[in-house]
Amino acid sequence: MADSAFRKVQIQRDDCTDQAFDAYVVGKEDAPGIVVLQEWWGVDFEIKNHAVKISQLGSVCIEERLVWMLLKLNLMDGLDWQGAVKDIRASVNWLKANGSEGLCWFFIAGVTGFCMGGALSIASSVLVPEVDAVVAFYGVPSSELADPAQAKAPVQAHFGELDNFVGFADVTAAKALEEKLKASGTPYERRKDMGMADEDEAAVQLAWSRFESWMARFLSS
Repeated sequence: MADSAFRKVQIQRDDCTDQAFDAYVVGKEDAPGIVVLQEWWGVDFEIKNHAVKISQLGSVCIEERLVWMLLKLNLMDGLDWQGAVKDIRASVNWLKANGSEGLCWFFIAGVTGFCMGGALSIASSVLVPEVDAVVAFYGVPSSELADPAQAKAPVQAHFGELDNFVGFADVTAAKALEEKLKASGTPYERRKDMGMADEDEAAVQLAWSRFESWMARFLSS
């Protein structure tokens, strides 16, 4: 996947007129938009490939470079989670307000993410009212950040049955998330189609097919 497939843009937070962050866009400009959130180590080869794959399903993808808010040697502990949510909201609004040469407008936009990005995706279903659908590939937001029982956007959450990241992506955390999503009253699915992350190709393809069905259901114009 060549980096030339991506177009770099700058987006400003709604609450900050003098600062902007970089984001990268790929895909058709007349399709629903999806914000793609990476794992903690940044916008790497794998996450770019994910974005390209999603764009080939017919959506426009935008990757946030949230890594600039990370302490590089401290994993997720250095992330400004509230600031990340503000960046997600700004990105969703950017997608809804920008089209091909200003002639096309996005009125629907989703969010998806992996691990850290998965937790932020779920948080966005609670804290970003402009989000129309969410797919999270493992990861649960802290109770201090967002309560999934207050989710407003439909959520599909994927978890590996063998994941042992206790309190964040293990089976117990996934079941607790499911109960909270059930209480929210919004459409949700908890998918158990992976053993550990992306180790099984058949499970990966099944997860992608479920992602596509979910986004098509809620992002269809």
